[in-house]
Amino acid sequence: MNENDHSEAGRPRLTAGVRSAVLPGGDEPGVTLLPEYRWLRYPLLGFLVALTIGFTAGSIAISVVNDDMDPGVAWPLGVLQAAPMIFAARWPLRAWRTAAAGMLLIVLVRHGEGFMPWPVTAILAMIVILFFVGVGCDRETTVGVGAVTIAGVFAPAVLFGTPGWFGTILAGLAALALTFGDAVGGRHSAMAELRRREEQHREDLARQAVLEERARIARELHDVVAHHMSVIAMQAEAAPYKIPELPDAARQTFGVVRDAAREALTETRRVVGLLRSDDEGAERAPQPGLDLLDDLVSTARRSGLSVATVVTGLPRPLTVGVDLSAYRIVQESLSNASRYAPGSRVHIEIRYGTDSLRVTVTDDGARTPPAESHGGGHGLVGMRERAMMLGGDLQAGPLEAEDADARTGWSVVAELPYGDGD
Repeated sequence: MNENDHSEAGRPRLTAGVRSAVLPGGDEPGVTLLPEYRWLRYPLLGFLVALTIGFTAGSIAISVVNDDMDPGVAWPLGVLQAAPMIFAARWPLRAWRTAAAGMLLIVLVRHGEGFMPWPVTAILAMIVILFFVGVGCDRETTVGVGAVTIAGVFAPAVLFGTPGWFGTILAGLAALALTFGDAVGGRHSAMAELRRREEQHREDLARQAVLEERARIARELHDVVAHHMSVIAMQAEAAPYKIPELPDAARQTFGVVRDAAREALTETRRVVGLLRSDDEGAERAPQPGLDLLDDLVSTARRSGLSVATVVTGLPRPLTVGVDLSAYRIVQESLSNASRYAPGSRVHIEIRYGTDSLRVTVTDDGARTPPAESHGGGHGLVGMRERAMMLGGDLQAGPLEAEDADARTGWSVVAELPYGDGD
């Protein structure tokens, strides 16, 4: 690439910035360039309105009193130069175009050797507008605005008689306002992008937790189904030997059942095997259920919790999915209580309803400061997935304290329909 290529490559960026700055309908930010917090936004907006009124009145008064300008000319020019500041926080490019046009017009109206064309209030209004341009517009547009302001407003004033040192100072102030605004806008954009990425990261973690929990549920149910399928295959194989006088048609039927059970078991193991990590094998022991609730409670008590359990309603046989999910929900709730509410009193209620099993686990808040946790914090996601898998519902959240000084506890309530196990 030669030098001409380098120069040509650098031109489009400045050209695009000038075009976006000058042409109507350019790249406006599309949002109000004021703080998001109301307690800060409204005072700043009021201050901006007060400045606009003061600068506009000052521009008109200075032109009439000090420069002996005709009031019929001073009024519209003063409004053009300073009043656009009122909407600079929403449409900075439009405000700049209007104010720049007003400043250029006053140069054409008033010119002469050593003259100062603009009231100081109009210059201050332009600096504020340039700051908002730097905050709200991209860098190319900001550079274009600076170039047009210096070449299209300040340079003509110097050509018409304004001292060069004064034009240089104004150009420096304009560049400083645009640079400062660009720095503030860049920091605001970086913070917004950081918040967006953090939110996306949290969503990704939650989505990953859901997928991991669903894979775990699938593995657990596979182990249960595999056990039952193995029983079916073995019973179908043993039936002809247990019943010697079994007709040939029945023997053939049992053979079909045996082969179908084995094939289904093989395919299930092949598919669910993809969900297991390399060092994770199938469970050899039966999956746990509410019959092991006492073991869970004993473990929780050894960790420092005070646990009480109550079973209401008429106990009934549960399907494997409901039994396993209820156990896991209680297990995760106790684990969370031990981690986030050490020393608390935990109450577990298992209620056998008419159509569903209701599992309630509550604690009354930590009695000692909990240790710093580095876990993923997605236990609630797993419990909710288990309840939704069964067509049920899970509600979790803090308990309302009786008074301001009381500890805040936590509650988990799961509703698990019995399903087809009636």
